[in-house]
Amino acid sequence: RPATFENVIGQQHITNTLKNAIKNNQLAQAFLFCGPRGVGKTTCARILAKTINCLNIKENTEACNTCDSCVSFNKGGSLNIHELDAASNNSVEDIRSLVDQVRYTPQIGKYKIYIIDEVHMLSTSAFNAFLKTLEEPPSYAIFILATTEKHKILPTILSRCQIFDFNRIQINDMTLHLSQIAAKEGIIADLEALELIAQKADGGLRDALSMFDLNVTFSKDNVLKYAEVLDNLHILDYDYYFKMTDALLNSKVSDSFLLFDEILKKGFDGHQFIIGLLEHFRNILVCKDPVTVRLLQVSESVQKKYLEQSTASSYSFLVSALSIGASCDLNYKAAKNQKLHVEICLLKLANIANVLNLATLPATEGDGGGK
Repeated sequence: RPATFENVIGQQHITNTLKNAIKNNQLAQAFLFCGPRGVGKTTCARILAKTINCLNIKENTEACNTCDSCVSFNKGGSLNIHELDAASNNSVEDIRSLVDQVRYTPQIGKYKIYIIDEVHMLSTSAFNAFLKTLEEPPSYAIFILATTEKHKILPTILSRCQIFDFNRIQINDMTLHLSQIAAKEGIIADLEALELIAQKADGGLRDALSMFDLNVTFSKDNVLKYAEVLDNLHILDYDYYFKMTDALLNSKVSDSFLLFDEILKKGFDGHQFIIGLLEHFRNILVCKDPVTVRLLQVSESVQKKYLEQSTASSYSFLVSALSIGASCDLNYKAAKNQKLHVEICLLKLANIANVLNLATLPATEGDGGGK
């Protein structure tokens, strides 16, 4: 975990605000950190707790890591910082025990800090037991609550907290961080491999680090290659979607069926393929307008392929394809023969071009009137 605010990735809007609050001595008595998993909520809570209790903080906004308070925290033995995991300690008795601890003044430093992780897991009665302490806390007590589901927290609790919303970490930031780790650890990694890990992590740095560690374990001589990361993470390569779209645009039903069969033989699920194909169509649609190209979070080489395929795909084809694909996605689990269900979807997709051509033909004599 990062030990200072400067090392927190992708949350500058929060770390800057917290550092200013420390510098100006304008700390709230209750903080609520909200956001997806693995984006730094607990990490920021711990850094904040350590920093405000640092004995040498003065004008600096980072902990010194050398005073008695910082040393005891780094060793995991700070008596002024208490952590509670509400996922497994969510009863009234657990909260009452915490409230009893609040009565005692800090032994070292100015504050006693209570970090409650996954706070949305507390029962209603536990929330009510906690509310009185949160309303009138001692001057030395600070509460830092963390949650992935803010909507589950009682409004009476929310109104008494300073709320910070954490962002999903951007793919570029995550890729840069992984490349820095690789350089420090002497690992040679393809940029595309790191980008793939970042995309698979879906905004969570913790997931990205876990996948990075997994791939390093499986790698030979500490070398991360794109193809090997694809296999290890069991991700369907972009090339399959580009080939499939080319076949559908050219109404080649047999090619699309053979390609889908090859995908199934590689161990990929049909539903996973349809979801990926829908994402692919969406990315092509995004490339149709220069204004929205920035929404495409892929490597430069893959972005060029998307731009090329977008010129060959009409807007009408993409809208129809997304509609047909979405219907297949919704009805996939209910289908008795799921492979056939996807093949029917591919058949419809391959005939979109023919349907669109028929729709643009001029009306022949006798059409519509029966004359």
